[in-house]
Amino acid sequence: MEGTNKPTKARVYIVKEKDGSYSSYSDDCAKLGYGLIGEGNTAAEAIAEWETVYEDMKENFRKDGLPFNEAEFVYCYDVPSFLSYYGQLLTFKGLARVTGVSAAQLSQYATGYRNPSRATTEKIERGVKALSEELAAVGFV
Repeated sequence: MEGTNKPTKARVYIVKEKDGSYSSYSDDCAKLGYGLIGEGNTAAEAIAEWETVYEDMKENFRKDGLPFNEAEFVYCYDVPSFLSYYGQLLTFKGLARVTGVSAAQLSQYATGYRNPSRATTEKIERGVKALSEELAAVGFV
């Protein structure tokens, strides 16, 4: 049985570990009534695992007939983890990852050697906007 109250906001900290992997954890577990953790080779993988574990936890509570405190997560990075994770995205190579347009093409567009087509311009815009929305949701600790 799920709770009827609005979701509890909980901070999830994304941290780059010494071995280069990422983990996600929360110090808000006490107010939620359950604990979660996520791990991965990237911050995105750690967040995806966190969300999977959350859904699994919700299902376990439901199966056991227990009330479940729904949560809304705010993902927070420490500055080194943020820079490590997003720093690559601030280069042409990184923008290529975000947009799907090659770094060489982006460089040519930046120098004026070539001009992007309308379709390529829209592709770049979609990628940058998607990144912007992701960055808008970031908090720092």
